[in-house]
Amino acid sequence: MKIQNAFRLGLFGGLGVIVALAIGAAVGSLATVLTYVGAALFLALGLDPLVSFLAKHGWPRWLAILTVLLGLLGAFAGLIFAIIPVVIDQVSTGIKAMQGVVTSITQGQFWTDVHHNFPWLDVTAVQTQFNDFVGSLDVAKIGGGLITTGIGIATGVAGAIVVFILTLYFVASLGSIKRGLYQLVPASKRPGFIDIAEQISEAVGKYVMGQGALGLVNGILSFLFLQLIFPLFGAQVHYAALLAVIALIGSLIPLVGTITASTIITLLVWAFDGSPSVLVVGIYYIVYMGVEAYLISPRIMRTAVSVPGVVVVIAALAGGTLLGVLGALVAIPVAASILLIIKQVVIPRQNAL
Repeated sequence: MKIQNAFRLGLFGGLGVIVALAIGAAVGSLATVLTYVGAALFLALGLDPLVSFLAKHGWPRWLAILTVLLGLLGAFAGLIFAIIPVVIDQVSTGIKAMQGVVTSITQGQFWTDVHHNFPWLDVTAVQTQFNDFVGSLDVAKIGGGLITTGIGIATGVAGAIVVFILTLYFVASLGSIKRGLYQLVPASKRPGFIDIAEQISEAVGKYVMGQGALGLVNGILSFLFLQLIFPLFGAQVHYAALLAVIALIGSLIPLVGTITASTIITLLVWAFDGSPSVLVVGIYYIVYMGVEAYLISPRIMRTAVSVPGVVVVIAALAGGTLLGVLGALVAIPVAASILLIIKQVVIPRQNAL
């Protein structure tokens, strides 16, 4: 339709802008739902290599899917009924210990120890400033912050349950989803599209499994060293299960996850156990980060995604800036997928010109 009247042209242009803004607002309103769907699909692609592995070894497809789903449910139930109670107990114990520290500070025993260890420090002035700071705290704001934090934790737990349920559905129906998507591609281009899509799906699945393997390695080693090995040498470490879970979760985040978790764990050991435990734990995580960076991670990721190091850094930073932790997780396989498309689609077309 050809529009020659300037007023009509402006009117249709304005309507187009309004429709675009409405679509953007709708997408923004569905941002949380889309994030859940994206995370679930990402995890389903990560579990698909297990299903394919079992299917290649003679298992019926339905039995392979059922086995993987039951294994996932078992792992989730084990996490809830075995690890979570221990972590909750250790968190509550840690809170009580922190209350003891605060009581020691407020009753003056802490300042006596500080004056004994640092006689050159003006302890009275520091204590006065600390008391003024504590007195200036707004109890209402602190209470509101605690309520907000509780709501945030509850929302996160609900979101994790939604993602878990969606993951179950996606794992069970991933094959039909792929077939439906392939039908939308013209028949003449369908074989090439299927080949690239399967390579991308395989790369994403291997990456998810590789990142999960890194987390398990860090978590298991952390628990063994903190709970069993270090106490044999007189370096007692409390709350080993909680610290191991922190290490596991940290290693799931690319680039900065391991160093962040290691720093948090070292600070917690310093607060609850002091020296020499903090020295031993700090040295262990320095050694572990070097081993993970140069031995464990390259060996695991070499078979998953083939992405240059600089692209990994840029992709993780960009993904983390746009979508937070989920963006950092998804960014590397997305970068690998883009490089794959460039190598197998764009470059051959350019060479054919």
